[in-house]
Amino acid sequence: MIFGRYSAHILTMKLTLHDTLAREKRVFEPLKPGKVTMYLCGPTVYNYAHIGNARPAVVFDVLARLLRRHFDLTFARNLTDVDDKINQASIETGLPIDAITAKFITAYNDDMAGLGVAPPDIEPRATDHIDQMIEMIERLIAAGNAYAAEGHVLFDVTSYDDYGRLSRRNTDEMLAGARVEVAPYKRSPGDFVLWKPSSPELPGWDSPWGRGRPGWHLECSAMCLNHLGPVIDIHCGGADLVFPHHENEVAQSCCANGTEALARYWLHNGYLNIDNTKMSKSLGNVFLVRELLAEHPGEVLRLALLSAHYRQPLDWSGSLLADSKRKLDRLYGALRHAGELAGEDAPSEAVVAALADDINTPGALAALFDLARDINRTEDPAERAKQGQRLQASGALLGLLSQSPDAWFGHTDSAAGELAGETIEARLAERQQAKADKDYARADAIRTELERAGIIIEDTPAGARWRRH
Repeated sequence: MIFGRYSAHILTMKLTLHDTLAREKRVFEPLKPGKVTMYLCGPTVYNYAHIGNARPAVVFDVLARLLRRHFDLTFARNLTDVDDKINQASIETGLPIDAITAKFITAYNDDMAGLGVAPPDIEPRATDHIDQMIEMIERLIAAGNAYAAEGHVLFDVTSYDDYGRLSRRNTDEMLAGARVEVAPYKRSPGDFVLWKPSSPELPGWDSPWGRGRPGWHLECSAMCLNHLGPVIDIHCGGADLVFPHHENEVAQSCCANGTEALARYWLHNGYLNIDNTKMSKSLGNVFLVRELLAEHPGEVLRLALLSAHYRQPLDWSGSLLADSKRKLDRLYGALRHAGELAGEDAPSEAVVAALADDINTPGALAALFDLARDINRTEDPAERAKQGQRLQASGALLGLLSQSPDAWFGHTDSAAGELAGETIEARLAERQQAKADKDYARADAIRTELERAGIIIEDTPAGARWRRH
């Protein structure tokens, strides 16, 4: 199938995605021609999002942008608003559970918007799907895939022959990886909870097995089925979710829905480390998105998250952020040099081709810089304007270059201590006046001052241009 067949933008390359189940890149073909369903495991809303939580949201936002150009996409990203971590947060803070989840749902969506992440088409909440979860459990019990014991309902992993296929783990590895509780009511140590009892102080719903609440894995299966159907095109999430979460999702969904697959393509992003060290609260190296947004433009954080291929580990550091800021200065500098942009244009074929090759964002970013270089080398103003429009359209596909150059260069990066754009422009105006007054020593002194601050000045017939080093 030719990628783009259903779009006005006809392309010659194919979209390929690395499927975790197949362990290889596969040509993407949706279940229904022209239509795509995609599900991303969203946050458990008991705390603020850290930068590791943001990586899947940003990466798969790029995939959604690419798909929307060529297909009718329905994209769901769920909210887990019933969970033991939320219960614990309620106990520790003394706040009602509803107050905690409402606060952190708003915070999460605000933080993702700050990173340029577009809202999904559907944002289902687990607590709105309890009836569907109970119905799914009843089907699993009736089919012999689940059993009730001491107020719990558990999935019998021995009843599903393909259990472990997604993660490719044997029984011993799965038990170790899941850190399972070997409870006396389990038939097998690997059996996982579909429903568990709730004590009076915990949230709970009436069910055929008593007052209780769903298991985490079941929540996604029910929401995915309810909004996207029994078999979807793409299921995404972090690599940490392959087992047990996605493995359990596959088992219970296939058995309850009578299908051979839950998703046709499984995509997982790699881990994010901090200065080559695993991020953890005990090490004090957990960076919250909202704290980073207070110190850096959202596009800097976004470009940093896209700087490595999504399946590879990403090392988060101060040098990465500084480099991302310099790169955006170069791109916005080229946009400013392009002048008044001319009409509308499609993204560069090189950018689209890179993204169509398993979301190769480093390749797409390299193509952006090729466009910027072409703009800076082009002398014809009309041609520069066309190239600028193409650069802006290409950046938009990555969720970048959403501001005007004037707005961008007017931003002060407090963390880096950089000069604000207004300050630089004022100093350049002083330099221009000094040159007009033939006070060349003063003009040279201002140029030296700005260069020491990392500002490169280029004198052109149209006036002085500047960019950060």
